[in-house]
This record gives sequence, structure tokens and C-alpha cells, in this order.
Amino acid sequence: MITSFSDAFVRATEPHAAWGWEQLEVFTAFMPSGPWTADLGRCLYQQGGRDLRISVLGTFDESDGSWLWGWANPGFGDMPVVGASAEVRRRGERAGVPEFTEAGLDLSAFPDPRMAVERLAFGAMGVLAAAGYLGVEAAPGTRLYLVPDDPSVPRTAPDAVTLPRVLLTGAGAVEGAVPRAVVGGYFAHHGLAQRPSPDAIGADLPNGAPVTVSFDEAGRIASVNVTAL
Repeated sequence: MITSFSDAFVRATEPHAAWGWEQLEVFTAFMPSGPWTADLGRCLYQQGGRDLRISVLGTFDESDGSWLWGWANPGFGDMPVVGASAEVRRRGERAGVPEFTEAGLDLSAFPDPRMAVERLAFGAMGVLAAAGYLGVEAAPGTRLYLVPDDPSVPRTAPDAVTLPRVLLTGAGAVEGAVPRAVVGGYFAHHGLAQRPSPDAIGADLPNGAPVTVSFDEAGRIASVNVTAL
């Protein structure tokens, strides 16, 4: 039983936090509302008339707060649909992240186990650079978590108007995250060359507009300034 995520988990997931929130908004807008079905043998998920190729992350039992990774679920065996969870495990082994390598996790001691499992799935989405994630009720009291593996899902691009909100939201998305790592990770995800200094990180957006993110003495984001062209 754990009561918080490890420092290794925080360090592994913080670079993906801002990009992840930005991408998740795009994915949520892309997916239509409506009933869903899944054919896991075919890696197929359908919702609101849209077909999506997916991969399983894992399942969450609401009755006892337990999480089981897809690769460890005997019901899936070596089915291709658990490929994403197996990749999370491999990356967890390289980075020494126990949350990604242990077959199951007891999240019941977290203040909010449901929020904890969302953070876990969001973190996995980030390290995979997946285009989003889904959490759906597979059975009463059981939630199934999936990531899309489909080129039809649109990918986000930096936007000067939303950038301050994205970076500030991302900095708060992973408890214990270092804002500088969140900002640097965001720029890295988008392939933007960075101009680091002791109290700021600069970069140029795809349209050429310069952006400077400044940090205060406590390391928090103090300002996000985008110069209009």
C-alpha cells in the first residue's frame, strides 16, 4: 500500500505534464460522446460512431482501490492489446519507476484513489507520448484504461494564446513537479530549441514568436511572455 507517488514517478512524468494536458484537451474534443464498445482482440474501440485503434493500460477496481497493469492481467495473456502497458513497464525499468514495473498497485490509502488512478494513467500517457487516454466503466466497480494508437487522432501544436494556461496547468498537474522541468519538457515535446538561463527558459514558437518563461526564487512560474509578430 502506498500513500503517494514515488519521486522517481514524479521525475519521469513531470516533463510530459504540460504537453499531456494540451494533448488531452485535443483528444477529448476529437472523441464524440455516446455509448462505447471494444473488441480487445482486434485492438478496436468504438464510441459515438468513431472507430479507434487502442491499447490497454490497465484496470482499476473501485471496491478496493487496486490497479492492475494490462501486461500482468492473466485475462489478456500476451495479446497485442497490452502492448502499451508492456512499453510502460520497459520504460519504468530503465528509469527505476516502481509504479510502472510492479504488476499491481494498492491505491486505497491515497486521499482520493480515483484521482490517483487518473494521475497514474495520465503519467503513462505522457511517458508513451500517446495521443490521449480513456477511462471507461468496463463492469460495475471496474474501470478500464486505454490509450489510442491511431494516426487519426490529431496532435496538438503550441498556441501563443493558450500557452500560459497550458504551462501553469501542467506545472500543477503532477504533485511535486519542478516547473522548470515541466516547461523544458513541453518545449522538447514540440521540438523547440530552448534558450535556458538561471531564471528563465526561452524558445521560439513554430510561427517564430519568441516566448520567455520566467521563474521566481521558489522555482515557480512567474510569467509567460509571448512577443507578438
